Amino acid sequence: MRLLSLRLQNFRQHADTRITFDRGLTGIIGPNGSGKSTLLEAIAWALYGNPAARGTRDSIRFSRAAPRSSVKVELEFELAGHRYRVIRGLTNAEVYLDAGETPIANTITGATELLQRRLGMTRAEFFHTYFTGQKELDVMATLGAAERARFLSRVLGYDRICGAQELARERRRSLLAEINGLKQGMPDPDAIWRAVADAEARVAVARTRAAEAEVAQQSAAQKLTALEPRWHDAQAQRDQRQQLVSELRVAESEAMSFARDAERLERELDAMAQAHQELLPLREHVAALLHVRDALAAQERLAEADARRQSLMGRVSAYAEEEAKLNERGVRLESAPALEMETTAQLQTMRNTLAETERTLDQNRTAWARDRQEAETRLEALRTQYTDLSAQRDTLEGLGEESPCPTCGRPLGASFRTVLEQVQEQIETVRVDGNYFRQRAEQLTSVPAAIETLETTRRTVQTDVAAAERRLARIQAALAEAVTLEEQRAQLAARLQDVTAQLALVPAGYDAGQHAALRADAMRLQELETRVARVGGLVDREVATRNERARVIVARDAARARMIALEEQCAALGMDEGTYASVRGAYEVAAADARKAELESVSATGEAERARAALETAEQGRRDVARLQGTLDTLETEKRLHDELDRALTDLRTDLNFQLRPELSDIASRFLEDLTDGRYSQLEFDEEYRLIVMEEGLPKPVISGGEEDLCNLVLRLAISQMIAERAGQAFSLLILDEVFGSLDEGRRANVVELLRKLNDRFEQVIVITHIEQVREGLDRLMLVRFDETQGCSVVAAGAALLGDESANSDLTSTLVPERSDTAPATLTEA
Repeated sequence: MRLLSLRLQNFRQHADTRITFDRGLTGIIGPNGSGKSTLLEAIAWALYGNPAARGTRDSIRFSRAAPRSSVKVELEFELAGHRYRVIRGLTNAEVYLDAGETPIANTITGATELLQRRLGMTRAEFFHTYFTGQKELDVMATLGAAERARFLSRVLGYDRICGAQELARERRRSLLAEINGLKQGMPDPDAIWRAVADAEARVAVARTRAAEAEVAQQSAAQKLTALEPRWHDAQAQRDQRQQLVSELRVAESEAMSFARDAERLERELDAMAQAHQELLPLREHVAALLHVRDALAAQERLAEADARRQSLMGRVSAYAEEEAKLNERGVRLESAPALEMETTAQLQTMRNTLAETERTLDQNRTAWARDRQEAETRLEALRTQYTDLSAQRDTLEGLGEESPCPTCGRPLGASFRTVLEQVQEQIETVRVDGNYFRQRAEQLTSVPAAIETLETTRRTVQTDVAAAERRLARIQAALAEAVTLEEQRAQLAARLQDVTAQLALVPAGYDAGQHAALRADAMRLQELETRVARVGGLVDREVATRNERARVIVARDAARARMIALEEQCAALGMDEGTYASVRGAYEVAAADARKAELESVSATGEAERARAALETAEQGRRDVARLQGTLDTLETEKRLHDELDRALTDLRTDLNFQLRPELSDIASRFLEDLTDGRYSQLEFDEEYRLIVMEEGLPKPVISGGEEDLCNLVLRLAISQMIAERAGQAFSLLILDEVFGSLDEGRRANVVELLRKLNDRFEQVIVITHIEQVREGLDRLMLVRFDETQGCSVVAAGAALLGDESANSDLTSTLVPERSDTAPATLTEA
């Protein structure tokens, strides 16, 4: 990977910065806080997104940027012969390949995943390998023994062997599970062969039984066929006899019915003779009672008139009572006008009192609600302010003098204590005010006593007003009633006069005893008329009854003659019940034998079919066992292959790990010898990958802090060189951030010289430092400073070739980039 260009817009303290990179050893020099490391953070952010940046998305934006201005980083680099251009913002990301116009990824997640696949490293691996800072040199020392081995295997690509071995083991586990499943589900071969033999024997037995059943069925069928003609003749004769018997029973029933009818007609003729003797006296009694109906009708009319008289007399009495009540009501209504005036005045006084009470109550309630709402609002605002101030105090105490200024965003430094004391004073003031308003809000929670008293007074006055309104309504209703009272009196007098006149016209003379006697005579007359009608009917039907009796006697004699003829025909038939029962018994025995033989034949045939099916099932089971055994042999062969592959990968990992420590130790030792001018020429690793510095062939028990940083530096350089040699694609980038802090001037020069010697491995090496003395050994420089007037970081570029005085003079000049989106400043090599 080789960086080509980088542009930052509103990123951290960079408003609009564009720089270009070239091969060789490049130095980025500037004071602390000027924005040097921000350039590297922008590179990582462009490749891996927000997880590679410090803080949150909001803290990435330039503090002096316009509210809607965009945050953007544009990075161009070469990788594996292709040129990539990455454009990433807070809400979008795009990746272009080889100057293409259409992005190959256009989402944040898609761009990050694509770049991670192309680089072949996660964000942590990328930082731990190619971005090296002073605080990150001892990354190996912070890890455990197993973690150090895994880290080296991962960054050097050996973990792909672990992945391949895990895939082989997973396939082996799958094969083992499948083999065990087949073995558990596979039936016993011996049982299958026994089932085949049993099925073949069963088929032979079933076939013999079916042949015997077929012979028995044919014999029984022949016997049944011989008995069928005799059985059919017996059935025909029996059916004829049953028909004659049925007709005989019908004839007997008809003869008996005709005999009963003849007896009934004889009894009716006797009754008709008695009716001739009874009819004349009945008619004489009826003629004597015919005047009763006229007398009863006259008495019924008098009864109706008497009922009307009683009704009219009741109405006269009711009208008299109603007239007395109207007179009494008129006397009581004479005082209604005076009561109306008195009640109206009292009601108006009560309404005035109620209105005044409600007005006072509304004023007090409004004042109470306003005070309570004001106290709650002030208390909530003070709570929010207290929370914000507490969070600000905790942030200041946690970050110390590195806390950013709320106005300009720069570290507070010496002003930290003053700002912290001001915040503490504000917190105390807010706390005191909050206690006061909290107590005030609690006091105003309950309803004041004055409001409760006014509520009670209002309810009492409302009750009195309602009672007075109901009383006035009753008085006004009485006044309206007095107006219609005289009209009601006149109408009542007219109705009384009319009823009296109707009462005078009603006839008198009704006798209840005579009325009851006439009703009894009328009922007796009706009974005599009914008896006369019934007796007369009997006399009128005498001729018809005699003719009916003669017809019935003739029909009775004919039915008896038919009975005699049918009995003679039954006696002439030769088939009796005993002969029929004998023939039927022989036929049923033959039919039962035939059915039994048929069922036996069907059963034997079915058993033969089931035996053949069982034999086919056993044969299929035998074929399935053979097929499963073939599958099992194939799976076991594949499992043996994966077992061998797992052992081979394990041996390969062991060999690689065995070779890793000597090779890494050899590369690091050469770097260490160059950096220490030959004082230390050997750096080894123990079995737990801990660094051991050898001095004159013996382990050096104690090394200084600077020597420890130097050892960590050469280890990181050795790891990077091994990755460059072993990776599938050539990585040519190495970035070192503040690695000279603990080194003296001589060793800093040695480190720079060593980095120069790495040009054949890493054609692009970038060094970030605040130490200006290292500039003499660099190929080119980029100077970074913070411009107080513009409030942003500014980058200037220049050449720093050894012995080039004009280039060195360029380093002292300051190049400020134009802050324009359309024409950004391009900082190239001077």
